[in-house]
Amino acid sequence: MHHNFWVTDVNRDAPLDESKSESARRLGERSHFCYSPGQFFFEYLVVVSLKKKSGGDYEPKIIYQFPKRENLLRGQKEEEERLLQAIPLFCFPDGNHWAPLMEYTSETFSFVLTNVDGSRKIGYCRRLLPVGRGPRFPEVFCIISCLGCFGLFSKILDEVEKRRQISMAVIYPFMQGLRESPFPAPGKTVTIKSFIPDSGTELIELTRPLDSWLEHVEFQALLQHLSPENILWLFASAVLERRIIFVAEELSVLSQCIHAVAALLYPFSWAHTYIPVVPECLIDTVCCPTPFMVGVQKRCLEQVLDQPMEEVLLVDLCEGKFLRSVGDERDILPAKLQTEMLTSLKTHNSNNNIQTSEQVNTHVSNTFVQFFVKTVGHYTLHLKWSKSGQGSFQEKAFCKAITSRSCRKFVKRFVRTQMFSLFIQEAERSRITQEGYFQQKVTEYQEQKKKQRRNS
Repeated sequence: MHHNFWVTDVNRDAPLDESKSESARRLGERSHFCYSPGQFFFEYLVVVSLKKKSGGDYEPKIIYQFPKRENLLRGQKEEEERLLQAIPLFCFPDGNHWAPLMEYTSETFSFVLTNVDGSRKIGYCRRLLPVGRGPRFPEVFCIISCLGCFGLFSKILDEVEKRRQISMAVIYPFMQGLRESPFPAPGKTVTIKSFIPDSGTELIELTRPLDSWLEHVEFQALLQHLSPENILWLFASAVLERRIIFVAEELSVLSQCIHAVAALLYPFSWAHTYIPVVPECLIDTVCCPTPFMVGVQKRCLEQVLDQPMEEVLLVDLCEGKFLRSVGDERDILPAKLQTEMLTSLKTHNSNNNIQTSEQVNTHVSNTFVQFFVKTVGHYTLHLKWSKSGQGSFQEKAFCKAITSRSCRKFVKRFVRTQMFSLFIQEAERSRITQEGYFQQKVTEYQEQKKKQRRNS
């Protein structure tokens, strides 16, 4: 099972005696993960376990940390303390409703902590039942890294889990070897040698995928829980940066579906509060007047409905329907493009061929990428460049260039969003456009239009 919880947190200016939930409540802005090959794979490996409090309740605590940092400056030490204080809450976001267990299926998930300077650390987690006799609590192995690469860290956690079955001591040399290896460039592989008692030396190959924006996305989960129409109306709400709450029983369904919705926005990024599984102590996040995308477990639904909320889209993933909506969701996207997208999504649904998750991802993402290509792909033609190389976006001319009235109406609303502003700010920085997937599709579309004009 994969879960992805994205949450933002840790504020450098926060007082140190702040409670864990307060520390975790400080929500920051989303920023792109900036990393270069050659960086460390990870900053910490921690193990979090449930410990009994004096009142009889249980609370998550860190029981192991690697590496132990020595000689930290005062500011670094305070930042580390705040980070290590916030982690346990997100390793057990489903509260302390736990009793000792005899068996438990291990599960993989992730969360994100954001600092006030916009830098992000991702927690990649594996929750499992430790080896032993009699009823016991699960524990979470959590790798903290600033590198966004879910598939890769999932494989690393497989290796950690395998070693945990032998003993904690066997994990240390593997993680030490990983820490000494450089993070591979896209499409490249790094090989790590690792010794396991009674098995000898193993060679572990870790490959970083080429297309990082689809790295830990499962669009299949979204298609299984919502109709194509509902997916489109949900996408329309996300594009206009509205407040969206997802409800499901399973953590994995919540996190996979929210992560998939955020990925539909490519090449744009959701720039607001984003918590795929809201820890129970932060349920009042849903009262926030600013945009958010959050997930809540079904058992907390009554609690959510009791909150004084602004206009919101409340999506029930168990029933595949909207429990609350603004009412205009079906009228946001231009009608012609909406029909094209619906046809494309339904073609996938009615296609009886068994498709791999990669094929599903490619088909679904392409449907939404084409939407942005057709509505805003001409943005590069409306960037004016000064002699110093600074770009300036000509918004009026950009909107005026759109011939379809319904498209223009949509784009005039879209240009006011933060995700569009951030995207344009990035484009204005450099005349050399990043030859990413979106740019390729824009070029293809523009070439196609030129051909059509020549032939007509």
